[in-house]
Amino acid sequence: LQPGTDKQYEMIVSGVKEGRLDEAVLDRNVKRILEMILRTPRFQGYCFSNKPDLEAHAAVTRQSATEGMVLLKNENEALPLSAGTKRIALLGCTSYDFIAGGTGSGNVNRAYTVSLLDGLKQAGYELDGELKTAYEQHIAAENERNRPDTTNRFAMFLPRPRPTEMMIPAARLQALAKANDAALITLGRTSGEFLDRKKADFELTREEKALLNDVCRAFHAAGKKVVVVLNIGGVIETASWKNRPDAILCAWQAGQEGGNSVADVLSGKASPSGKLTMTFPVHFADAASSANFPIDMAANMDISNSGEKKNSLKNVDYTDYEEDIYVGYRYFDTFGKEVSYPFGYGLSYTTFEYAAPRVETTEDAYLVSVQITNTGKWAGKEAVQLYVAAPDRATANKPEKELKAFAKTRELQPGETETLVLKLPKANLASFDTASSAWVVTPGSYDLLLGASSRDIRAKAAVDAAASSVPVGDLLKPQGKLRLLERSGR
Repeated sequence: LQPGTDKQYEMIVSGVKEGRLDEAVLDRNVKRILEMILRTPRFQGYCFSNKPDLEAHAAVTRQSATEGMVLLKNENEALPLSAGTKRIALLGCTSYDFIAGGTGSGNVNRAYTVSLLDGLKQAGYELDGELKTAYEQHIAAENERNRPDTTNRFAMFLPRPRPTEMMIPAARLQALAKANDAALITLGRTSGEFLDRKKADFELTREEKALLNDVCRAFHAAGKKVVVVLNIGGVIETASWKNRPDAILCAWQAGQEGGNSVADVLSGKASPSGKLTMTFPVHFADAASSANFPIDMAANMDISNSGEKKNSLKNVDYTDYEEDIYVGYRYFDTFGKEVSYPFGYGLSYTTFEYAAPRVETTEDAYLVSVQITNTGKWAGKEAVQLYVAAPDRATANKPEKELKAFAKTRELQPGETETLVLKLPKANLASFDTASSAWVVTPGSYDLLLGASSRDIRAKAAVDAAASSVPVGDLLKPQGKLRLLERSGR
């Protein structure tokens, strides 16, 4: 499939014929594309061997997936699983239908995919065979019920409907709690192209909530732990249920070695060191962008085989981004909104201390250093985040703070210290001024905040910056009046 639609091709042709598009501009853009193609490896005479080192590649994906996982909760050191934990009750449809990655237009040919079931088995855990059979039969029936429309050539890009969670009778859960050492529930989401996620993708279903409640009740009554694994590609609602399980691990969609990667973290072979790249809000509508998001409308739009959308509505065919710069943590932290998990958040099996922040100034950058010490009992890595707060942030309608750099330590043994150095280019202190269409650095003292998340600042420093202004073009200047979100105090 080629990018673009017939309608877009026709707009280009008619634009040239009618004089609305300068043919010289079109020629320039085509020339740039062709020049880029000529610089690709194929046109540079690259010869592939067709003999990739698949074992080395698998080791990379296993390690990278492990490092990206985010430990959201770990009450009373429920994880890593204790040495006495041998038998695990594996619950939830996604536990047996683990999502390696989302759908998309790229052809991804995996040599294999390690399921969560196989990953746990290879790590030495015993799993209930009858439960496995019951889930496989339930998932097969759900997939048959949700069979995609094969007449639509875009069906391969659309997210596959999730199976409705299987409900387990209370007596069966009590028996599972008695026979197993712990319970593991996996909740899953996937996504595709052409459609926005639905609000229902954010919320848990009634069946998912019932499964969480019932499993936690049964296993906690038996003195057993419950761990939730999130096999997701984006934010889901966690605030209403996160107090129930003992631990929550966000595994994302971990690729072909996914089952092994999850098992590495659960068993303690690896300490989690990932941090959230997005805020987990309490409610869907808490995000400022929700005011201009079509909610379930865009997700339910009819897309024909030509790829054309059959309706034309505000916030469907076009959107006014009235939240302006206040996207993600910039909004939640500036406007003091309660969140479930903040941007940059992530626990570890160990603990870290931040000390001795220093700033060295070079001709074009600030070098911000901080000492990170492993103060816990496990070896682990810490991802340090550098935020900057501008001196005029309130009066000039700027975010309370903005992420400017981040770095991760090597694996530190208990008691070991590493000095991290984060480079902050002076130009990165600039904010865009719409009136002058320029990147402007306001003179004054900028706070440098070193944190474990956007809401967990561990060390501080400051720099005095000189004024600067770099003008740019205004081709993207809004053509109409926008009601942009502004912080109070201007």
